[in-house]
Amino acid sequence: MDKPVFTKAKHFFLELFFPSFCLGCSKEGVLLCYDCRSILEISEYHYCLCGNNPLRLPPESRQGKCSRCQDKKLTGLYSALSYKEKFLTRKLIRQFKYEPYYLKTLSKTLADILLEHLFLAKKLTPEIWEKSIIIPVPLEKGKWKDRGYNQSELLGQEIGQALNVPLLLGNLIKIKKTDSQMKLKAKDREENVREAFKVKNPVEFAGKKVFLVDDVYTTGSTMEECARVLRNAGAKSVWGIIVAREG
Repeated sequence: MDKPVFTKAKHFFLELFFPSFCLGCSKEGVLLCYDCRSILEISEYHYCLCGNNPLRLPPESRQGKCSRCQDKKLTGLYSALSYKEKFLTRKLIRQFKYEPYYLKTLSKTLADILLEHLFLAKKLTPEIWEKSIIIPVPLEKGKWKDRGYNQSELLGQEIGQALNVPLLLGNLIKIKKTDSQMKLKAKDREENVREAFKVKNPVEFAGKKVFLVDDVYTTGSTMEECARVLRNAGAKSVWGIIVAREG
């Protein structure tokens, strides 16, 4: 059986015996129906990295930072949704990555939201994505074992396939167990992830444009530490791609 036919057959039987329900309105058949998706207000804008009052950048700009956030290692950030603005946004992300849900199949839905944001923000032009690679923010072994997957990796796979950009796994790794960032204040978050990541083979990043994928950006401590390590390894630039931004 051809792979596309097998995939369709698998999806048919999964929906037959384990039907999906919209997380917004419980309509059967999809995890997020058209009507509920339309209330999410996917951003058509690109903002700088500032935590307070981030600056909206011009659509034609190739810069990701304003004069206030020039010291950041991260080159810029693409974010589709506001984390605090909609309860449905928070619900989608919680059920994607936290107990007792672990809805792994939400990766396609969330990646489509990200791709729509990139389209609306005019960030799908070839010059932005050529000669680039996608890297998921790595997960420590204990969390991977509990969850069974890295949600950032699943998002990266979907985005990479859609944009024909290679996904590089196993080079940027997490080497230190950290506390949950959700429980910590901003300064404690920075210390929590300091020296938590490592590049195994710097040659693969030398001169490359890296797109670093994660689900939520709060203070940016995790992405900033990953960007620092990647830039030290020789990456030309490191852009963040996240589903939702808090603040």
